[in-house]
Amino acid sequence: MPAPDDPCRRGFLLAAAGSAASLALPSSAAVSGAFPLQESTLAALAARMRSGETDARAATAAYLERIAALDRAGPMLRAVIEVNPDALDIAAALDRERAAGKVRGPLHGIPILVKDNIASADRMATSAGSLALDSVRAPADAALLARLRAAGAVLLGKSNLSEWANFRSSNSVSGWSSRGGQTLNPYAPDRTPSGSSSGSAVAVAANLCAAAIGTETDGSITSPSACNNLVGLKPTLGLVSRGGIVPIAHSQDTAGPMARSVLDCALLMNAIAGPDASDPVTRAKGVPTLDFAAHLGRNELRGIRLGVARQYFGTNEKADRVIEEALVALKSLGATLVDIEIPTLGKFDEAEFEVLLYEFKAGLDAFLATQLPGAQVRTLADVIEFNARHADRVMPLFGQDLLVKSQAKGPLTDPAYRAALAKCRRMSRAQGIDAVVGKHRLDAIVALTSPPPWLIDVVNGDLSRGGCTSLPAVAGYPHLTVPAGFAGGLPVGLSLFGTAFTDAKLLGIGQAFEGATGHRRAPVLA
Repeated sequence: MPAPDDPCRRGFLLAAAGSAASLALPSSAAVSGAFPLQESTLAALAARMRSGETDARAATAAYLERIAALDRAGPMLRAVIEVNPDALDIAAALDRERAAGKVRGPLHGIPILVKDNIASADRMATSAGSLALDSVRAPADAALLARLRAAGAVLLGKSNLSEWANFRSSNSVSGWSSRGGQTLNPYAPDRTPSGSSSGSAVAVAANLCAAAIGTETDGSITSPSACNNLVGLKPTLGLVSRGGIVPIAHSQDTAGPMARSVLDCALLMNAIAGPDASDPVTRAKGVPTLDFAAHLGRNELRGIRLGVARQYFGTNEKADRVIEEALVALKSLGATLVDIEIPTLGKFDEAEFEVLLYEFKAGLDAFLATQLPGAQVRTLADVIEFNARHADRVMPLFGQDLLVKSQAKGPLTDPAYRAALAKCRRMSRAQGIDAVVGKHRLDAIVALTSPPPWLIDVVNGDLSRGGCTSLPAVAGYPHLTVPAGFAGGLPVGLSLFGTAFTDAKLLGIGQAFEGATGHRRAPVLA
């Protein structure tokens, strides 16, 4: 716990002091100033560029000005850990391409943020939020970032995150990193932005970028999206390359889009998905090439069967009421709702934790050795030692017990690891999602994504209760969250998850719900 005069503590108290007004139901019309790109979708921004109303450089400049006003000053959201010093030049070059008749696709000139555990071969660092990797430049882009650049996106900067993607301490505070500070939830700054893709979520919610990319091991795309009134997709493992992403666990890690609409998520997925020679899972037998917009455009759900996972209800009455209203909306669209029971729920939690501890050590050691050659830390052991030497700056709020536990694990040939991984796959897939979907002939399972944003607690760390992120995360199956409404002025997300490679189907269902309900609203920012 920081001392009474510690600046970290003062920051939390200031955020809490200003939170009362933020609990009013937000209105997209009641946002400070007249930001010209307020709530602009990717398609709408692209249309404005096609018409000549704006261009990539003007859009990039507008977002950079908004970052300066709201992220660096004003409410100081701390969603952006570093802006790209070359963003305006990149945007201008893309404008010249457009003027010459070359348009790369729907993302041409669109300003995007990526999480700071995604390698970028430019003048920005790739740090996973850690001071141990401050100023470390990657020699090559992550595969998904190379795809974004090829699609014409402007890399606006890197977003803040829970340090080491929230795998450092059992008492961590979501959205805090030693390099970036505490990311604040724009709907209520005394409450969590959720993690670990906290900065990506807050930046999109507060209109600091057109859209963003996050990463998830268990809940790190879907929970921050839900807590910031966004659409977020954790794709099926293997659709998006893990190459160039600072890892936690290769059996669960994946990157995915975080945006203000389902269509925006689909457009981003069409850009970042695809095979990569550096990531064999993307080239594994059975991994399809998907058009993520293939199921979009429907305005009803007749013929769709949805399993209602009521085991995820009961931890928050206000959130339950929001999801019950969402179920009514789904039924009014023509969907058939079936109450289901997931027989393996809660039976593989310890096995998942064991897998993460083993895979983090193996994955991080390999990543540091091969993909960040300029880093002063070369192994997990080095990171632990660095943190201990710089504890006053790196660990003012919480420690590193998860890193220490991971370091104590053996190689991935250990029988304990192999048994835990087999249990996770069996209980989450064949005996979990696959079994339930097959038994009830479901198109998807629906549930509460996570509880409404909880209070930031620098003593006890995150205190969330409930949420459905673990089952699809452990399975490596797709999980979509869509804004479902507000509980006490705080955002609540509706989850849709299903069997492997049903990502496009989930997006289609989610868009029908989105179109019928329209729960996305921007936060009120002073």
